[in-house]
Order: sequence, then structure tokens, then C-alpha cells
Amino acid sequence: MQLKEKVQLMDADKIRRTLTRIAHEIIEKNKGVENLALIGIRRRGVPLAQRIAAKIAEIEGKSVDIGILDITLYRDDLSTLAQQPVVHKTEIPFSVKGKKLVLVDDVLFTGRTVRAALDAIIDLGRPACIQLAVLVDRGHRELPIRADFVGKNVPTSRKEIISVKLAEIDGEDRVIIEEFTD
Repeated sequence: MQLKEKVQLMDADKIRRTLTRIAHEIIEKNKGVENLALIGIRRRGVPLAQRIAAKIAEIEGKSVDIGILDITLYRDDLSTLAQQPVVHKTEIPFSVKGKKLVLVDDVLFTGRTVRAALDAIIDLGRPACIQLAVLVDRGHRELPIRADFVGKNVPTSRKEIISVKLAEIDGEDRVIIEEFTD
């Protein structure tokens, strides 16, 4: 079985405009950027958080803290991933205690990644609140989790895969739906 591109949902310009909108929504919902921090979920949530933080700084003239969260050890499917899963470093150079945090990820699907991220954050302290920003929400939730900031809602079948490609990791910016073919 191979993956075949079915349709492109977003190009580089659409991703840029979407992240700008999300940055504005975050500022509006939080009544500014006081006590606000963004935390990107490894892997593609990290460059998305960095881009949103840059937009917020551009809009508000103030920077926000940015952290990087690795959820590998918090996953509920850890035993099925690999015998020796690769654990990367969580880099949160600020206290989460009392902060308004925005978790950032590329795709919201079952909600299990976000649940793992919430567990990891709570182990670091008690924030004032935790919000969620995602580039794409594809549905099929298995847990009662929803995003506060959504770039694009895309109804999908379980046979489809949403692939987010980012220049920092993949050398290009685009979001596509792929399907398995025989």
C-alpha cells in the first residue's frame, strides 16, 4: 500500500494567512499578550508555535514565551510505537505556573496527542488556563477535546491522512489529504 495525494487543502500563502488569523484570535481571546505563552507539540507544532509567536510580536509589539513539548512518554500507545521510542527534549524555559498557555499542534484528530500534552504540562505546574490552537481539525475525536483556535475544519474519512508539510522540517509549506492505494 502506498500513499497518494488526493487534494491540496492549503498552500504556503493560505497557511501564512491562517496563522495570522489565529494570532489575532489568540490576542483577542486573551485580551492582549500579558502572561501568555505558546507551547509547540513536537514535531510540527513547534514551527507553527514559532510562526504564531512571531505574528503576535509583529501585531502587539511584544514577544511571548515559547516552549517545546515532547509527549512521547505520555502517549497511551507508547508500547505499540517501538521497543525503544525516541524521546526528544522538552524545552520550556519559563514557569508554566499561573500562565495562560496555548498548546499548538498541526492536526487535531482523535485528541490523544492533546491529552498526552495536557498530562505533560500539568506535571510541570499549574497554569492559569490551557488553550489549544491547531492548523487543521479533521474530526474523529475519541476524547472530549476541542480546539480553541482552528485554522481549517476538514471532514475526513478514517482512510484519509492529513499531511502538513512545513518548510522548517519538509522544505515546503502545504497541507494535503492523502489516501492509501493498492
